[in-house]
Amino acid sequence: MPPEDIQVMFERLRELNPHPQTELEYTTPFELLVAVVLSAQATDVGVNKATRRLYPVANTPQAIAALGVERLKSYISTIGLFNTKAANVITLCERLVAEHGGEVPRDREALEALPGVGRKTANVVLNTAFGEPTMAVDTHIFRVSNRTGLAPGANVLTVERALLARVPAEFLQDAHHWLILHGRYTCKARRPECWRCPIRDVCRFKDKSEHGEA
Repeated sequence: MPPEDIQVMFERLRELNPHPQTELEYTTPFELLVAVVLSAQATDVGVNKATRRLYPVANTPQAIAALGVERLKSYISTIGLFNTKAANVITLCERLVAEHGGEVPRDREALEALPGVGRKTANVVLNTAFGEPTMAVDTHIFRVSNRTGLAPGANVLTVERALLARVPAEFLQDAHHWLILHGRYTCKARRPECWRCPIRDVCRFKDKSEHGEA
């Protein structure tokens, strides 16, 4: 996708949604971190349902660590992989208290050293909680980047680097959210709704004609 089309793409996404936000519910960087860890192979709706029960009871590293694995499981048992996630979150909380004074570090290396935190989770926290212009490539962003021709790549790291290189600086802070929301609600995996896509004319997807209005 040429630079002029990328500019048009993000201008339109910004016009439709000037201040995009994550759909995960949180009030602190720590709540966001835990929510993102819980969201692996789970929906934001499902995670929010669990954290609405958990956070009124425990929403700090100290409080969640005090729950212990078994009690934490009772709050997140509706989320996929809850056994592994409960163990990771408890250890994560203990590490935050022991190594970071109970604060979420604003540093990629320190974030990725925490249990259950990979590059994507670190990027989400750095971008959403701390305002860093990072790009967390999830399944939606990977699909949209490849399908539209915005930043094709065979793996998430290649796509992430391409996005950081190609997305104009004025859009980098919010591009992560725009692309996720576009992939979640318009450029869907099985049947993209090209008939109502605001960037259809600049998109390089070859099968747009097969996805007309239902």
